[in-house]
Amino acid sequence: MIAPDLADAFGGRRVLITGGLGFIGSTLARELVEAGADVTLIDSLIPEYGGSLDNIAGIEDRVRVNISDVRDEHSLSYLVQRADVLFNLAGQTSHLDSMENPYTDLEINCRSQLSILEACRRNNPEMRIVFAGTRQIYGRPQYLPVDERHPLSPVDVNGINKTAGEWYHLLYGDVYGIPVTVLRLTNTYGPRMRVKDARQTFLGYWFRLVLEGEEIQVWGDGLQRRDFNYVDDAVRAFLLSAARDEAVGKIYNLGDDEIVSLKDLAELVVSVNGSGEFRVIPFPPERKAIDIGDYYGNHGRIRAELGWTPQVQLAEGIERSLAFYREHGSAYW
Repeated sequence: MIAPDLADAFGGRRVLITGGLGFIGSTLARELVEAGADVTLIDSLIPEYGGSLDNIAGIEDRVRVNISDVRDEHSLSYLVQRADVLFNLAGQTSHLDSMENPYTDLEINCRSQLSILEACRRNNPEMRIVFAGTRQIYGRPQYLPVDERHPLSPVDVNGINKTAGEWYHLLYGDVYGIPVTVLRLTNTYGPRMRVKDARQTFLGYWFRLVLEGEEIQVWGDGLQRRDFNYVDDAVRAFLLSAARDEAVGKIYNLGDDEIVSLKDLAELVVSVNGSGEFRVIPFPPERKAIDIGDYYGNHGRIRAELGWTPQVQLAEGIERSLAFYREHGSAYW
C-alpha cells in the first residue's frame, strides 16, 4: 500500500511508464493507480524483454496501454505532451544478450534514450523524469560497499550502453533544465519478474527451478556476495524520487544492508520453499568473462536525502515471490 504522503503527491497526476508492462513498471503502475494517478503504460511487448499483459491483471481497466517501441520518436512525441511524470524503465537488461547482440542493445539502451529525451525536450521539458539505471555500470568493485563516487568501469556492452543512457539524462537535465533523477538499481526481485529463463535475472530462474523440482546451479565458487531489493522497496524509491524536489539532478544507489553469498542464497531459497536441491558448478566461459565478483551498494545518500530504506527482508521477499509463482506460475513459464 502506497504511503499517504506519496499518494497525495500522485493523485490526479498524469504518469507515463516506459517498459510499463514489465516487472518493475507494472508494480509501479499498481501503486500509482491506487494513488489516483492517470497512468499510461508504454511497452513494445518484445517477448525476450519480460513485458506481459498478465502483469497488469486486475488493473487493466484502470490504465492505458500503448504498444509501441521507445525507438519510435513519433509516438513518443505525442505521448509525452501532457504528462507530468515519466518513469523511464524501458531497456534491454540481459548482460549476455548484450554481448551476443550488441547493436540491439545499443539501439534500446542508448539511442532510444536519446529519442525519449528529445521528445521531452521538444514537447514537455518540464516533465519530471526518473530513469532506471543499474549497478552494472560500476563493473568489478574497487571497494565495498560501492557508493555513487565509485569509478565507472562496465564489463559488458549492456553496462556501457546503460552508462550512456544515464549520462544522456543527466546532460539533458543540466543543459535543458529537464528535472531528472537517476536510480542505480541492484538485484531487484519479486512477483512478475521474468522467470522462464536466466536472461534477465538468475534469482527469478531459481524460483522456477525450485518450484518445478529442478536443481539450482550456482556458478563459480558460490562465495560471491550480493545485495537484493524486493520490488516494493524499489518502487518506493521511484515514487520518492519523483515526488521530492531535492532529488532533481541526483544519482542514487539502491541496495540493502543484508549481504548474502550466492551459495547461502541458494540454501535460503530451498529452505523457504521447503524442498529442493542446489549444486555449485564452474562458471560457463561466456558468463565468467563478464562476472563482477562481489557487489553490494552503499545506499546512504538516498537514505539521508529522501528517507528511503528497504523494508522487506530477503527471506520474506523470497517467501512472497514463491507464493506468487505457485499460484500464477503457468502465466510466466
